[in-house]
Amino acid sequence: MHAATPAANQPVRLNLLPDVLAGLSVAGVLLPEAVAYAAIAGVEPLHALLAALVGLCIYPWLGTSRFAVVAPTSSAAAVFASAAVIGGPAMGYALVSLTGGLFLLAGLFRAGFLGAFISRPVLRGFAWGLALTIVIKQLPHVLGLPVSGAHVYQLVWAMAQALPDAHGPSALAGAAALVAWLALFHGAQRHVNLPISLIVLAAGIAASHALSLGSQGVALVGMINWQMPSFALPQLRTEQWLRAAEIAPALLLILFAESWGSVRSLALQNGDQVDANRELLALGSANLASGLVQGLPVGAGFSAASASYAAGGRSKWAGVAAALALGLLLWQARPLLALLPVPVLAAVVIGILSHNLWPRSVISSFKLGGDVYLAIVAALGVLVFGVLFGMLLAVGLSLLLAIRRFAQPMVTELGQLSGTRNYIDRSRHPEAVSIPGVLVARPEEPLFFANAEGVFKFLNHRASQQGVRAVVLSLEVSDDLDSTALEALGEFVAGLQQNGRALLLARVKDRPRDALLRAGLTGADPAAEGQHAVTVYWSVDDAVRAAQTENFTA
Repeated sequence: MHAATPAANQPVRLNLLPDVLAGLSVAGVLLPEAVAYAAIAGVEPLHALLAALVGLCIYPWLGTSRFAVVAPTSSAAAVFASAAVIGGPAMGYALVSLTGGLFLLAGLFRAGFLGAFISRPVLRGFAWGLALTIVIKQLPHVLGLPVSGAHVYQLVWAMAQALPDAHGPSALAGAAALVAWLALFHGAQRHVNLPISLIVLAAGIAASHALSLGSQGVALVGMINWQMPSFALPQLRTEQWLRAAEIAPALLLILFAESWGSVRSLALQNGDQVDANRELLALGSANLASGLVQGLPVGAGFSAASASYAAGGRSKWAGVAAALALGLLLWQARPLLALLPVPVLAAVVIGILSHNLWPRSVISSFKLGGDVYLAIVAALGVLVFGVLFGMLLAVGLSLLLAIRRFAQPMVTELGQLSGTRNYIDRSRHPEAVSIPGVLVARPEEPLFFANAEGVFKFLNHRASQQGVRAVVLSLEVSDDLDSTALEALGEFVAGLQQNGRALLLARVKDRPRDALLRAGLTGADPAAEGQHAVTVYWSVDDAVRAAQTENFTA
C-alpha cells in the first residue's frame, strides 16, 4: 500500500505548533541550565548562553538528528574548568576552538565510522546511566544541600551524611515542582502538547515573587548580565595553546561520547538514520564558533534532547524555536528569570528524565542474549567512573570481545545435501553426507593475522585424523587476505603436499584472488610453478568434483 500524496495544486501544510511549543520548553530549561553550567566552568552566565545560542543556530543546518539540542553540557563544562584553572578562561575558550577544529578534521576524514564501535546495548546502558547520573546530581539542589562529589557514589554518600541539614523551603519548592511536572505530563500531555517545563518554571517564578522565597534561603538563579559578543581568538602564549591542544582530544571524546549516545539513542527509539560524519562536522562547526565568541563547549546533551522529545518536538524546527525563544527571554525576561528558584529548575530536569530511569529497553533486550550485558557495564561505568571513562570502558570491552571473536579459529566441516550441489554444516544437519577422501571446510570468520595460523593448524589436524587426500576450503567469508594469512596459507599448502595431500580453494572473492596471485600461490602466476600452486574454484561443488576426479600425489 502506498501512502497518499497531496494533489499537485494543494499546498503542503507543516504542523509546526508542536515543535514551537517544544522549543519554548527547551528554552525554559536551557537558560537556567546554562547558568548552572557556567558556575561549574567558573565563568559568567553570558558565556554559557552565547554557546547555547550558537549551538541551537548551527546544528539544524549541519546535523542529522531530529531531536538533538546542541548546548553546553555539565561534563564539558567540567573539562573547561580544568583548562581555566591552568591558564584562565582565555585558555578555556582556546580549548573550545581547538576541539571544534579536531571535530571538523575528524568529519572531513570520515572518522565517523568510530561510532559504529558503540553497540546498541552500550548505547542503551549509557543513556540509562547518564539519565540516572544527571538526576542524582540535581538532588542536592532540590534539597538545598551544599554538597558535591566528583563521582556519583561520592555525591550520594555526601548527601546521605548531610540529609539532616536539608533546607525545608527548598525541598518543599522542589517537591511541588516535580509533582506538578509529573501531573501535567501524565495528564494534559496525553491530549495536547503543552510546554510543561516552561509552565512549571513560570509557576516557580510566580511563587518566588509571591512568597519571597529568596528571603527564606531558597537559592535563586539571579540577574543575568548581557552584552554583544566579539569574534576573536584568545591571546595566549604558544605554550598555553600547546597545553590546550593536549586537553582538546579528551574534550572531543567526552562531547562525542555524550552527543553520539543521545543522538543514536533517540534515533533508535524512532527508527531514524543518523550520519556520524555529519554529526562530527556539526559539532565541530558549533564548537569552533562558540570558541570564537568566548562560549563554553557544546554538545548534544541527553537532558536537553529528552526535554525536546518529551515536549513533543519532532523536527529540527524545535531547536530553531528554542533559539528564538531563548533570545527573546534574554531580551525581555531577565528580571523575571532572576527570581527562578534553583530547586524548581532541578525538579524540572528530574521530571524530564524520569521516564528514562526505568531501564525498560535494557531489560526487554535481555531476551536477545549475546552482548546485552554490555548495557550493564556501560551503565555502571558511567555511574562509577563518569561519562567519558564509563563509555570508553564499555566500548573497549566491545572491541576486545570483537577481536576475540574474530581471532578464534572457528571452522565448520561441510557435507553435501543429498540430491543437490549444496554443502552445509554437518554438525547441525546430520543428513549432510561427507565426501570420501575429501575434507570440506569453511572458516566462519574472515582470515586475518590473528586467526589464520589457528585455522590452518586445526585443518591440518583434521586432515591427518581423517586420512584425506584433498582439502577443499571455502573462503566465502573472507573479503581480503593480509600478508600473515597469505604466508600461513603458503605454509599450510607446503605441509599438505609433503604428506601427499592437496588444497583446493572455493568461493574465493576477487580481492583474495588478487592477493593469492600477488603471493604466487595460484597456478595463474609463473612464480607459482612447482608444488606450492593452489587451484581456485568458484563453487564448493566444483572444487569437490575436481578433488574426486584428479590424482593428487606428492
